[in-house]
Amino acid sequence: MKYNGNILLNQEIAPNIFKMIIQCAPVAQNAKVGQFVNVYTKDKALLLPRPISLCQFTNDTITLLYTVVGTGTKEFSTYTTADTIKISKTLGKGFAPQNVKTHVIVGGGIGIAPLLALAEELSAQNTNIIAVLGYKDHQYLVDEFKSICNEVYVSTDKATSGFTGNVVDLIKMKHISGDYFYACGPKPMLKALSTHCTQKNIPVQVSMEERMGCGYGACVGCNCKVNNKNQKVCKDGPVFLGSEVNWQ
Repeated sequence: MKYNGNILLNQEIAPNIFKMIIQCAPVAQNAKVGQFVNVYTKDKALLLPRPISLCQFTNDTITLLYTVVGTGTKEFSTYTTADTIKISKTLGKGFAPQNVKTHVIVGGGIGIAPLLALAEELSAQNTNIIAVLGYKDHQYLVDEFKSICNEVYVSTDKATSGFTGNVVDLIKMKHISGDYFYACGPKPMLKALSTHCTQKNIPVQVSMEERMGCGYGACVGCNCKVNNKNQKVCKDGPVFLGSEVNWQ
């Protein structure tokens, strides 16, 4: 089923990174941290929807962050508040917030987006939250994380500001630790972080970024191996325990 949403904001917050706020109460009211929605283009030649993770949500709005990388997202970037947009219900199994003393949130690139809603939910527990955010160059959402988290660390691939390198190297250098890790980002980052957490005997939930077709588990286009079994990222995930993923 598709829902019509009203666009309240569609703003470029960094080069080729857009923030879109959509008013659609039926979708927003069922949202959970770590889920995603399928976003449909108006171009009928583009058959497949674009899966985009929820960055934030309220009772009647959802906020999406997306990178302009192709024809579909290029179309989205042209939308204004005069436009409506078709989206699916919220999909997938998201993060399962744990009741622990210190949470560590690790994000890379556009994978940082769904971790903001997670940080907001964890903040209600009145516990310690540490965020480690990795960017290629331009930064975004850092102030939002600083307003929620007890500590925020930032790394960039290019020497723009702060630590230069990847988030796992930053975690090791700063001896960042906690009772539970949550992560979303490129597969190499998730693999390296899962290895690090396994060595430290710390559990980690990872949100997998795989190419998807349908978003409902019908096309089996987003399979990954978990505990030596094929799992559909869109339906069984996108969040899995890092220790259970068979990293290739």
